[in-house]
Amino acid sequence: MADTLIDRNPEILGGTPVFSGTRVPVRILLEHLEAGDRLDDFLQDFPTVTQDQAVALLERAIAMIESGPDEAAA
Repeated sequence: MADTLIDRNPEILGGTPVFSGTRVPVRILLEHLEAGDRLDDFLQDFPTVTQDQAVALLERAIAMIESGPDEAAA
């Protein structure tokens, strides 16, 4: 099953995970939030990422954390 949220293509930023359809690394969203920026700030800085994409990524991260290390690795 193809991931529709994240692309990992060696031709795009050397395979760094990016939001699908963009060249924006997913880690940038987390770095913005870690720095205290609001989601709106990130979206304004990276207009090629949609709000739906950013929220879906955060929801996926929460689900992985809540599922625990054994289930997240499966």
